[in-house]
Amino acid sequence: MEAVIDAVERNDRGKNEARRLRAGGRIPAVVYGGKEGGKAIAIDPKMLARILRTEQGANTLISLNLPGGGDARVLVREYQLDPVTHELLHADFYRVAMDKLIRVQVTVVAKGEPKGVKQQGGVLDIVHRQIELECLPADIPNHIDVDVSDLMVGQSIRVKDVATNAKWKALSDPEMMLLHVIIPKVEEAPAPGAEAAAAGAAAAPAEPEVIKKGKKEEETAEAAPAAAKKEKK
Repeated sequence: MEAVIDAVERNDRGKNEARRLRAGGRIPAVVYGGKEGGKAIAIDPKMLARILRTEQGANTLISLNLPGGGDARVLVREYQLDPVTHELLHADFYRVAMDKLIRVQVTVVAKGEPKGVKQQGGVLDIVHRQIELECLPADIPNHIDVDVSDLMVGQSIRVKDVATNAKWKALSDPEMMLLHVIIPKVEEAPAPGAEAAAAGAAAAPAEPEVIKKGKKEEETAEAAPAAAKKEKK
């Protein structure tokens, strides 16, 4: 499913400009990739937040309406969240060509309850929640279903066990374990002083959380990402 986000031009850079934009209900963003190069823009964070909350999330194909007319098909490359409020602070978009293969990380969803859980007292342990796929932008799956109903304790599902699809190809290591059924371990009591140390670590100042997604394509413009990083300070 394709979503739409309207963008306005952004000429100024820096913390003051970012604050001004946020006060007006927008956040700084950048779009790059392709032949057009990087462009500084501003968007409504609510529009992006709605997209990120969908099942497809950051893999949603977006039609970005650019200032001055025209649009671009983009995916979210990275976004920054406030560590306290979890509100969006900044976003990076990269252009995609609809006829060229891209690489994306897609979530694996376990379906069913393993026999090893019901009959042997085991637990389903998720080792890797995503696998890397290659596909066309319009063919990005929302998620990949994996049937775990027959798994017993000691058995696992690896990338090579995932059903193939004509529209995408798995690029992750075929031997990479996605999940397995294990016997739960008995947790030991924390060592004296460990709780105090943990509390001290928790009191450290929070920093903005940056959510990255995948590797940048070779043709990605280098200047735009650098500009985006400056505005995240």
